[in-house]
Amino acid sequence: MARSLAEIVARFGGELRGDGARVVAGLATLETARADQLAFLANPKYRGQLAATRAGAVILAAEMARHCPAAAIVTPQPYLYFARVSQWLAETPPPPPGIHPSAVVESAVPASASIGPQCWIGPDVELGENVVIGAQCRLGPGVAIGAESCLYPGVTVYHGCRIGRRAIVHGGAVIGADGFGFAREADGAWVKIAQTGRVLVGDDVEIGANTTIDRGALEDTVIEDGVKLDNQIQIGHNVRIGRNTAMAGCVGIAGSAKVGAGCTVGGGAIILGHLELADNVHVSSGTLVAKSIATPGSYTGTVPFMAHDDWLKNFSRLRHLDAMADKIRALEKRLAQLEPLLEKKS
Repeated sequence: MARSLAEIVARFGGELRGDGARVVAGLATLETARADQLAFLANPKYRGQLAATRAGAVILAAEMARHCPAAAIVTPQPYLYFARVSQWLAETPPPPPGIHPSAVVESAVPASASIGPQCWIGPDVELGENVVIGAQCRLGPGVAIGAESCLYPGVTVYHGCRIGRRAIVHGGAVIGADGFGFAREADGAWVKIAQTGRVLVGDDVEIGANTTIDRGALEDTVIEDGVKLDNQIQIGHNVRIGRNTAMAGCVGIAGSAKVGAGCTVGGGAIILGHLELADNVHVSSGTLVAKSIATPGSYTGTVPFMAHDDWLKNFSRLRHLDAMADKIRALEKRLAQLEPLLEKKS
């Protein structure tokens, strides 16, 4: 969708430096942008690309504007501004409302909803206005999807689960499959525990492709408003994820863990079950979170794989490394004080 720079600034604010009539039809990097594209500079390490850019205009901070050879939109947060503009320029017309002839629909749906080919909409399903249900989606009995939400092709939502307004759920996601709950017989056989809770997803949540969120065993699994989940994430039963938390790909969260609001979790990180993370905790990629975190901040690390008893023994010592280092420094200082006395006696 082509827009003039003046239209962009009128919608999103910022200071325009240059020709407001210039039209841009897309976004690109500083290095690859053409004269009809809008670029952005948020990370200072790309400043060297600014002088040579062929972009029609650049979104950047005030301290970089004097180095820009093109028109500029000056804003204190270039990356956030870029994100908002990207949505606007990428807008495409929604699919037309209506039910595809091949869909099986067992519930009343709003006239504004779009139901794609080969979908199954089970009984007692509630769809909000302007919902888009892509091809081959499956919504079980009693599911509720809030207004203006979009389910891409191949999403499965099990019975009784609820998704809020303006949600985006990407292809292959499974919401509400059974949690992994079993009791063991004396002979080693496993007995399944019925998973009778639901999954409750708030408003403005995005769920990535092939991500799975298990239903609760007794109580509900809860994903609060504004949460962003990347692809191939596993959320166990009875987990609660706080408002506006974001998680990168391949994160795994075991059952009954609670993650606070405003947290970030890097790709491949693991959070063990029944732990609690405070608000504004930031977990680095690949980190194993093996105990609760009560203090906001950034956390990083893991340990080598070993026999469990050895791991317990070594990890208990690892937690005291700082204190041990302080003791060693104190001993070294004391030894340095004693050496002259020992030399005199010898």
